[in-house]
Amino acid sequence: MAHLTPRSGYAQLADRLNRFPQGAPPSNLLYSILRMLFSEKEASLVSLLPIKPFTARKAAKLWRMEVRAAEEILDELASRAILLDCEQGEERTYVLPPPMAGFFEFSMMRLRGDIDQKALAELFYQYLNVEEEFIRALFTDGETQLGRVFVQEAALSSENALHVLDYERASEVIETASHIGVGICYCRHKMSHVGQACDAPLEICMTFNGAAEPLIRHGHARRIEAAECLDLLQQAYDHKLVQFGENVREGVSFICNCCGCCCEAMIAAKRFGVLRPVHTTNFLPVVDAHSCSGCGRCALICPVDAMRLVPAGEPGRPDRKVAQPDEATCLGCGVCIRSCPSRSISLESRAERVITPVNSVHRIVAMAIERGKLQNLIFDEQALASHRAMAAILGAILKLPPIQQAMASRQMRSRYLESLLRRLKV
Repeated sequence: MAHLTPRSGYAQLADRLNRFPQGAPPSNLLYSILRMLFSEKEASLVSLLPIKPFTARKAAKLWRMEVRAAEEILDELASRAILLDCEQGEERTYVLPPPMAGFFEFSMMRLRGDIDQKALAELFYQYLNVEEEFIRALFTDGETQLGRVFVQEAALSSENALHVLDYERASEVIETASHIGVGICYCRHKMSHVGQACDAPLEICMTFNGAAEPLIRHGHARRIEAAECLDLLQQAYDHKLVQFGENVREGVSFICNCCGCCCEAMIAAKRFGVLRPVHTTNFLPVVDAHSCSGCGRCALICPVDAMRLVPAGEPGRPDRKVAQPDEATCLGCGVCIRSCPSRSISLESRAERVITPVNSVHRIVAMAIERGKLQNLIFDEQALASHRAMAAILGAILKLPPIQQAMASRQMRSRYLESLLRRLKV
């Protein structure tokens, strides 16, 4: 492939993607993916868009064109699920979602004839499953992660159920959503094109609320009611799939029903489990060694290989084994409990509760601070020289030791910056 110069629209777009906390490490594979999804002109234009939601009027100003012309481009991108377009009062707003969870997945959520999905799937596989840099960056940088696991409600005892908050239940997300869409599972669709898909249900990728509405309107997801979505959730339980959703308490935008062989989140959990790539539930499995038969079904069914068989240490029975969970990598999903024929596994609360961000803004800001990208959220109109300069200055300041931070803030005489730095220390 020809060398891409710094002025390439695709290189500029890659820079734009990496200003968001969930970026995409540049590589030849990334540029090939972007070529399939964007024209050169579209890539150049999208590279100038803000991180925060914007209007056609704002885009027109950044692109230096008439508002109507900007609207036509934005609407075309939204129709392909590159952008999400939402009604905000009397004016439509647009946002460029991150690659994951975002337009990478949206490109495979339905069968399409406008792009070669097999070729795209093969590129995704190489970029995400073989190169590994993208998955490592997405799931292991920082402490606040993109997604969290929902406990399987059927695995809860009556006592457990008293300790589960509403936002920890997938059923509650479904029953309270303003919009629900279902599409093809991106992960299994991708794996089907490289001959490695399992037989788990395909049309089971759930989107909710504000994210679901534009995907439904443009035909990338099928509108369903809560009752059908609850039926799909039961199908997921029956197929021993893990519910992996957005790591927020309010306004959850997606729940994926994940297998251990195809799904990116579960693969990351297996590869980098000790780094906590996925926020776990507030539960851990406990095995009753006396009743455990050592059949190994829980170890076989665990999507992240967090259950194993170990010697029982029983006098006179040296060959007897029992199941033992690895607390460092266990998701606390409860899949193993429903697979145990002797009912020897139960859930108990973790010693320390897992903290979940309130909403997507809370999550994104926390991720930006941890990844050194807060300046990109504050000064996000990189088409403007002033924003580029201020982002560079703030980014450098945030990397300084505390004393140097204080000196820099005094030199700039910025009460705002001093306040920001105080908040970052909390």
